[in-house]
Amino acid sequence: MENKTTNLTGRFLMGRHREDILPAELDALESAIGSVTTFGARQDLVRHGEVVERCMLLVEGYICRYMDGLDGSRQLVALHVPGDFVDLHGYPMRTLDHDVATITECKVATFPHEVIDRLVIEHHNLGRLLWFSTLLDAAMHREWIFRLGRLGASGRVAHLFSEIGCRLQMVGLSDGLTYSLPLQQSDIASACGITTVHTNRILRELRERGVVTFSGGEIVVQNREMLHAIAEFDPRYLYPSPRTSS
Repeated sequence: MENKTTNLTGRFLMGRHREDILPAELDALESAIGSVTTFGARQDLVRHGEVVERCMLLVEGYICRYMDGLDGSRQLVALHVPGDFVDLHGYPMRTLDHDVATITECKVATFPHEVIDRLVIEHHNLGRLLWFSTLLDAAMHREWIFRLGRLGASGRVAHLFSEIGCRLQMVGLSDGLTYSLPLQQSDIASACGITTVHTNRILRELRERGVVTFSGGEIVVQNREMLHAIAEFDPRYLYPSPRTSS
C-alpha cells in the first residue's frame, strides 16, 4: 500500500541519491511537514531580509529566486522544480539575501525550523542529505555563474533549457525531450542576462536550426546532442545517481 510520502516528499532527491534515504527517514521527513499550502502564480513567498522560520519543499509548480537592481531590472538567480527545497539554506542563515516567488500556481509543504532541529539530531543520515540538498543549490549557482560569464546568448538559453529538462527528467516529469516550462520570454531573459528582444531572436534561431522549440510554455527538444553542445552542458554538476546519469 502506497503511503503519503509519495504524495508530498516523493520527489525529494529523486534521481539524486534518494535511494540512500532509509524508509524510517522518509516517514520522519513526511511527518515533519507542518502545513501544505497552495499559492497563486507570480506571488512573493519570502522577501529579501525577512526572518524565516520554516523551509519550503516544492510539491507542484515552479518557483524562482530573484534579485532586483536599483534600476528595477530583475535577475533570476535560481529556478526550482518539484522536489526542491527552495529555502533550506534559510534554516541556518535565518534570513535570505534575495526574494522567492512563484512562477506558476504552486503547492508547497512547509517544515518549521524547530522540527528540522529534531530531524537532524534524530536522523543523522537524513541531516547529511538535507545538507547535500543545499550543496546541490551551490553547485547549480556555480554553473549559472559560468553560463552568464562565459557563454553567448544562444549558449545561455540552451543551457537553461538543458538544465531544466535534465532536472525534470530526474523527478519523472519529462522524458528528456518534451516538458512544461511555463516561463515568459521576459523570465528567460532575466535568467540569462539578456533582453527580451534578444531572447525572442535566440528562440527563433534555435527553432530554425532544428534544435528546440519553445511555445506556449512547452519545450520540445528536436536535437538534444546539438542543444547540449551549444550549451556546453555537462550534467555532472547536478550530481545524478549513477543509475540515472547519462
